[in-house]
Amino acid sequence: MLLFWATPISPLLVAAILVAELLPLVLGAPLAGALVDRLPNRRLLITALLFQGVAIAAIAPLMGQPAFVVALVFVSGCGRAVAVPATSALVPHIAGEEEATRGYAWLGTARSVGNIAGLTGGAVLAGIYGHPAALLIDGCTFIAYAVLLVFVRSERRPSGEHATRPSALAGIRHVRRDPVLFAAIIGLALVVGAVVVINVADPAFVRYVLHGDEFVLGAMQACWMVGILLGNRLVARLKTVPEVAYWLAISGVATGVAVLIPATFPLVVAAGVGWLIGGVSNGVGNVTMNAIVRLRTPEEMRGRAFAAVGSMVTGANLLGTAAAGGLLLVIGPRAVFALGGTGALLSGVACLVFVRRALKREKSPAVAELSSN
Repeated sequence: MLLFWATPISPLLVAAILVAELLPLVLGAPLAGALVDRLPNRRLLITALLFQGVAIAAIAPLMGQPAFVVALVFVSGCGRAVAVPATSALVPHIAGEEEATRGYAWLGTARSVGNIAGLTGGAVLAGIYGHPAALLIDGCTFIAYAVLLVFVRSERRPSGEHATRPSALAGIRHVRRDPVLFAAIIGLALVVGAVVVINVADPAFVRYVLHGDEFVLGAMQACWMVGILLGNRLVARLKTVPEVAYWLAISGVATGVAVLIPATFPLVVAAGVGWLIGGVSNGVGNVTMNAIVRLRTPEEMRGRAFAAVGSMVTGANLLGTAAAGGLLLVIGPRAVFALGGTGALLSGVACLVFVRRALKREKSPAVAELSSN
């Protein structure tokens, strides 16, 4: 809803809001990962959620000042930079290592249900009472989440002395040195960098191509969230690295197809179908990304690994978002959708090829012998 509010003002403001939200996840990844691997994760997550809730609620009285809105979104992004890896590292301790993939699926399911309710309720609240009231309630939801976590007993308590632990940049080095993990995450980042342009173009596409309002935008995004819900459940039982890696790559291909549907058929029904398929692939990608990081990373450095992967994917997200703001100034939202869908489709195919090669290389006798030595 904040993006819909910003759309009539300027596409650059839409891009600025998205960049402000994502930038802390890129620049703050080493620090956030180090915090997650040094402090009790549940308590850290509670603090980060309270930080986010206060920042979002503070936007409400300052919506007449776009510069302050962007600044507060950035502050909220700082809280999110810590909350994302803390949540991912905490899940195996709540669900158990053997059921961690299913735990990530349930986490994604809960988020999807919350997002569906939030998007639909936010659109209704913004349409009836205005955007400030909707943002105040949005901020309160983060605080409510933090309160619920107080009653969770499971905790991840990183062990070992600081001097014996790898540096804050160890997560990035770990991802770079693991061929399968690196191929999967780079492929995913390429898909995200291509498809994220629709995040900026979404409000304009609904407003100027579909001729809709906040309710139509909320309905379209709810279709995406329902798709995420389905995608989460689709891969909940995956266990092995090849299964997870292949499904991650396939999700990129499906994302490209999903975005090309509304670009080809600019109708509300076609857009809803596209958003639903895109949500399914998004849900599959989210679960498999967390799963492959867990499967390929020692427990003691998962905080830094999750933060590193988040920074790589979010960095691609950031570049695509910045590019989208400029693209909307020179071409229409439908053309932006076509470019994003084509780029995501090609990136997904490339990811599938890279992952397959990395898995075959890992299984080869020569590589096995080399790794054993």
